[in-house]
Amino acid sequence: MKQRLAGPGAVLALLLLASSALAAPGQRSEPQPEPLPPPLAAPRDEAFPGTLKLQVDATDLEHRIFRVKQSIPIVGPGPVTLLYPRWLPGKHAPSAQVEHFTGLVITADGRKLAWQRDPVEIAAFHVDPPAGARSLEVEFQFVSANTTGQGRMVMTPAMMNVQWNSMALYPAGWFTRRIPIEASIRLPAGWSYGVALDTASNRDGLVTFKPVSFETLVDSPMFAGRWYKRVDLDPGGRSPVILNLVADEPASLEMTDEQLKIHRNLIVQADRLYGARHYERYEFLLALTDEMGGIGLEHHRSSENAVSPSYFTGWDKSAPERDLLPHEYTHSWNGKYRRPADLWTPTFNTPMRDSLLWVYEGQTQYWGNVLAARSGLVSRQDALDALAITAAVYQNRIGRTWRSVADTTNDPIIAQRRPLPWGSWQRSEDYYSEGQLVWLDVDTLLREKSGGKVSLDDFARSFFGLNDGDWGVLTYRFDDVVAALNRLVPMDWSGFLRARIEDAGTPPPLDGLARGGWRLVYTDKATAYFTAEEADRKITDLTYSLGLVISRDGDLANVLWDGPAFRAGLATGNRLVAVNGRTWSADVLKTAVTEAKTTGRVELLVRSEDRFRTVSVPWTGGLRYPRLERIPGAPDRLGDIFAPRP
Repeated sequence: MKQRLAGPGAVLALLLLASSALAAPGQRSEPQPEPLPPPLAAPRDEAFPGTLKLQVDATDLEHRIFRVKQSIPIVGPGPVTLLYPRWLPGKHAPSAQVEHFTGLVITADGRKLAWQRDPVEIAAFHVDPPAGARSLEVEFQFVSANTTGQGRMVMTPAMMNVQWNSMALYPAGWFTRRIPIEASIRLPAGWSYGVALDTASNRDGLVTFKPVSFETLVDSPMFAGRWYKRVDLDPGGRSPVILNLVADEPASLEMTDEQLKIHRNLIVQADRLYGARHYERYEFLLALTDEMGGIGLEHHRSSENAVSPSYFTGWDKSAPERDLLPHEYTHSWNGKYRRPADLWTPTFNTPMRDSLLWVYEGQTQYWGNVLAARSGLVSRQDALDALAITAAVYQNRIGRTWRSVADTTNDPIIAQRRPLPWGSWQRSEDYYSEGQLVWLDVDTLLREKSGGKVSLDDFARSFFGLNDGDWGVLTYRFDDVVAALNRLVPMDWSGFLRARIEDAGTPPPLDGLARGGWRLVYTDKATAYFTAEEADRKITDLTYSLGLVISRDGDLANVLWDGPAFRAGLATGNRLVAVNGRTWSADVLKTAVTEAKTTGRVELLVRSEDRFRTVSVPWTGGLRYPRLERIPGAPDRLGDIFAPRP
């Protein structure tokens, strides 16, 4: 049949018909959501029937690439989901570097299989093995950072930090504590290592470990290096405690007899505090480096730590670094053995909830500083001066007016430790150090109410020091903390803690200082500890005068919200060029701040990208640095807290 063209009338009718199908004027198209994919298999607390095999080749130092091979048993017919660990204990957040996981190839019975990333859970990979296949053979690479802008550096020509969570997949559907795995790693020739795993064999640089659970493997990272030293911190003790040192250069490994004694004192003082050990061995992993990325990360039977190369050789200036080891060691008790119930998860892809980090990290921050003083890692004066800095931060932290400590426990997930433009207003992970001040308040209150018979030491022993020899996990909730305090000194501990943790706008938590016999003051001379911390952080800290922190390059690293510099129009990211008409330096700037007591202002030439401007900062207060001074006639409870336990 021959088609005929429509006439003008027919065309008009068709247009009218089409327009009637469109939405009426004023209406909007409103889509409906696409259904989500099926959820991942729920983990069950049953033994996985088989053992995963893991082989890591860590010899490509030039490219900083870890090459991984895995064999994963197939359990039953049907699709398999493999998980890359994402929610990492100690980081309290989904902080795995999934972007560095690359080159994934999966085969079975010699046949390459197609895989698909889950569209919701980006660290899950679905694959459908052929019928009858007994295992999945997996290959991929972890391409670690080559520059600091790509993430933390974990491999250098002299050392590496092997974090097994970056090197392994595991099958969905089981608690990770019920999945066995046998791991091996090939290291560069001549390298030595420290790790809280038992070595099955070590031949020609290929190290094979005895099988453990996947949970234990991830909790047992390795430091390896060209220059390595192993130090026994508890000779003749009931369980080995080893300090594993790796360094950029061999000279950094040298430690004096006195330094060795002090580090051994840490183990003694921790035993006297907690009264139990929740490990059959403990491995401190300590990197003395300017090249590998900084870290302080707790594990049950080890910890990852990085300090400057001059930690031992420049001992007189390294005090600000010396609370790191006692902090991470304390986590073996607080955080790893005793763990908030909502922070423990059955897999590394189950979301964590961080509500009790003010106990997990806040009290660890407290004990880390106390044990540093008791062991001699820092002097009593340094301990006081460090506490003064913490107290000054929270006396001046204006963000406390709107945001509670409790809300900052969400920051590992919210900010993931990215730089903030206005840290003093936004707040960050303040549950650490404001939590420390709250626990000082608790400690001094226990001492006051009991006439010196009870202290937070008793809480530590009764709450964290339970069940000697148990290195499982014993969870707790807020009410358990309150009950433990009430067993020591009955009072409304729930109300006390909630007011300080959950309320915003409360006074700075400095009651513990006053009850401890000290008060916070400001003088025009920095303490030795303050100066050492400036040098360690490579900054000039004028927070308590102009409201500025300046990097060595002149960048404004921090500007105190609503401080003098803020009100004058300065912001983080500006670069300081000149002060009162002279090229900027730390000394020139400090001189100008002192002279402002008479001139009334400091003139700063700053640059922001390609724009220069002169900013006049009104100020007459001179230099101001925090320190503690004794309250006449008050008992020195801080002195008692910092004193070694016999």
